[in-house]
Amino acid sequence: MDTATLVAMDRVLRLRSVRTAARALGRPASTVAASIARFEAEISVRLVERAGSGLVATLEAVRLEPEIGALAKLALAVSPQHAIKLDALERFARVATLGSIRRAARAMGLGQPQLTRQIAQLEAILGVALLQRGSGGSTVTADGARLAATSEQLLAAWHRLSRMSEERFRKTAATARLGSVIPLGYESEIARLLANLAARWLAERPRAPLFVSSTTADDLLAGLKSGLFDVAFLDTEHLPADLDGKVVGHTPLAVVGVPEGHNNVADALLAAPLAVPSARSGLRQRINRILDDHLNDTERSAIRLIEIDSIPVILNLVLHHGFVSVLPQASVARIRGDLRQLPLAGVYDMNFWLCWPRGSATVAQAILTIIGESDNS
Repeated sequence: MDTATLVAMDRVLRLRSVRTAARALGRPASTVAASIARFEAEISVRLVERAGSGLVATLEAVRLEPEIGALAKLALAVSPQHAIKLDALERFARVATLGSIRRAARAMGLGQPQLTRQIAQLEAILGVALLQRGSGGSTVTADGARLAATSEQLLAAWHRLSRMSEERFRKTAATARLGSVIPLGYESEIARLLANLAARWLAERPRAPLFVSSTTADDLLAGLKSGLFDVAFLDTEHLPADLDGKVVGHTPLAVVGVPEGHNNVADALLAAPLAVPSARSGLRQRINRILDDHLNDTERSAIRLIEIDSIPVILNLVLHHGFVSVLPQASVARIRGDLRQLPLAGVYDMNFWLCWPRGSATVAQAILTIIGESDNS
């Protein structure tokens, strides 16, 4: 890590743009982008996400902004123009404390000639004398004393951030990361399964935390391939070839919110505006098959359709705004028993898979064991 990287990260967070930060710093945009990657790698967390031509700070970045700003201020106090490695500052601070290059080299396990060259390089970069050398040792100059004091503050602040990173990394390394399709309400099949799993996991594996994140089927597949998730609950008919998996549950579907007098599937789908999730979800893939099987081309073009990747919003549209949708039967019945449904044939049932990257079944086997025990209890 170096001082220029700290300054660049702070400027990017302030301006929310790599190019604007690069212009402000007088550096190439590629250099600033590399600084972001280096800083994020050092603290083991994402700080910014690309959004169009700009950047959006993550919640963790918002929390850490004051600390990063303080680091940048100290880095500028060391040198506003040059990139100084924090290792070099730490070694100089040790020399200043011990009053001798020889003693500092021994304490750090370095060769004295090597440390002497590094201090000389630091003096050349900064353009000031940091030490007054004599037969009895080394005495810090006024510039050296100022640099030593600033360096100690900077290093202490960086070590605080680094310790948080180490703790975060250790926790992440020990955590089982489970992705899941978004449950339809607290009484849905997938919500029940996840709650049972989380409770049993905590009781049986308190030192191996379980992280659960709900998102769309497309994001789950991407997360499995990138390593974001170890395993995932997926509502899809078939698994991709590079995944292994097992069906752990299923649920029948129904057209819901059907007005009176519409007694077949085609009429029900055309009776009111249709609210569905986007094609990023497994449920939407099944809905597309239902539409293909029950409507002709003319009827498909007549559908009044809105896509919303939020089941609670879809439910509100059905319950309060006269929309129809295709949703799991049992979950909707528990939400409101008088909501009119038109059940769909068993061939359209949604399967819930537990799936994992081929050859990486350790976490999956632990989850399957708990699921099996829960089902038998």
